[in-house]
Amino acid sequence: MSLVKSIGKQKVNLDFNKDFINLFSDKIKSKDVAFINQTLEDLHPADVADLIENLDTDTRNKLIEIEAFTIGPEIFVELNESLQSEVLILLTPESIAKILHKLESDNALQILEKIEEKKKINVLDKLSPQDRFLLEEGLSYPEDSAARIMQREFTAVPSDWTVGQTIDYLRENKELPEEFLEIFVVDKNFKPIGTVPSSRVLRTPRESKMNSIMREIPVLISVNMDKEEVGLTFENYNLVSAGVVNRDNKLIGMITADDVVTVVQEEAEEDVLRLAGVGDEEITDGVIKKTKRRFTWLLLNLFTAIIASIVIGFFQEDIEKVVALAVLMPIVASMGGNAGMQTLAVTIRAIAKKEISSGNFFKIVTKEFVIGILNGVIFAIIAGAVVQFWFKEMDLSILIAVAMILNMIVAGLFGILVPVSLKKFNIDPALASSVFVTTITDVIGFLSFLGIGSLFFLN
Repeated sequence: MSLVKSIGKQKVNLDFNKDFINLFSDKIKSKDVAFINQTLEDLHPADVADLIENLDTDTRNKLIEIEAFTIGPEIFVELNESLQSEVLILLTPESIAKILHKLESDNALQILEKIEEKKKINVLDKLSPQDRFLLEEGLSYPEDSAARIMQREFTAVPSDWTVGQTIDYLRENKELPEEFLEIFVVDKNFKPIGTVPSSRVLRTPRESKMNSIMREIPVLISVNMDKEEVGLTFENYNLVSAGVVNRDNKLIGMITADDVVTVVQEEAEEDVLRLAGVGDEEITDGVIKKTKRRFTWLLLNLFTAIIASIVIGFFQEDIEKVVALAVLMPIVASMGGNAGMQTLAVTIRAIAKKEISSGNFFKIVTKEFVIGILNGVIFAIIAGAVVQFWFKEMDLSILIAVAMILNMIVAGLFGILVPVSLKKFNIDPALASSVFVTTITDVIGFLSFLGIGSLFFLN
């Protein structure tokens, strides 16, 4: 069921039906600023972002270019990454600087890194010295590091302070974050030694020392830790937030659960898209951009398909003798391909969660080998029975049964061996594995089916 919201006198479906999109587009073209601003004020920032995403490119550009229209930071962060990049091209350095100033440092950094270099310099010039320093320092860290998702806004107090001193500090210091769940307790060198929930501070007598009510920090996040590893750390230790430390173990920032949720979601989406060979594609991307991204992997698929066809060509004479071979080949190949993709998906997930190690690798491979045998035997019986009923040829039934077992075993083994091997060579397994696994299962499927047939059953 769709959400419905009143905008003025009009009921609007938040899936944004065609009529409303057309109405809003017409108001943009006529530069009806009063209607535009009123409509957007009545909507949640996330819904505004959805509305902007539903506009065509020309209309969206006209909206951004309307002088009386300003896109707020709370709306901007809700746009998908592709649209953020488009909007950033249209906005002036001054407008971008205003957006960055109002955002938390981690969100500001993610936006800044999308801007082309020349414009980025102009934007940084428009920022305050403090904001500029923090953002430039953030950009100096690796793209996939914890530093890129940490926020510099956090609350920390000395370990020898009393609860009363802490409360007074929280009330009087206007530079602290507006909202925080935990207070970091640090030593004289600003190294974090514990955390205290803000609720505990309020319920503890003023004379109590902070180090007496703090809880030890189970783990600290290194500034250079990979973002995926940060996500695993939060999952393993059930963290709500975590301090980020530099090489000297001094507290320089914090990461919250909402930041990690975003990272985990992005990584999951990225893996799914890469398995399909479309990279970081967004639904709002243009035709040319989408075509370019898909071209490389489609081209590679073409070459791998040619390899499979060459294998089939070796057995052309046998296929001409027994036409049923051509009919049955897709069954063997598709079953192997699907089995390989199942193992591949599980393996890539395990790699991402660091669940595969040298200690359990052989056990996992053995398990996939056994699974391949079991599935192979089961589907060999089913396929053999179908072929026997269909063609009334026992030789063909035995042939497809044997080929099915071999291909299912190969699919299971290479479904794990390919991504693990690619990982060893620092190649993203999610990006490249599917092409190789599909090719291997196709080639082995055709070789086993046609090769065994030509050697034992067709001569």
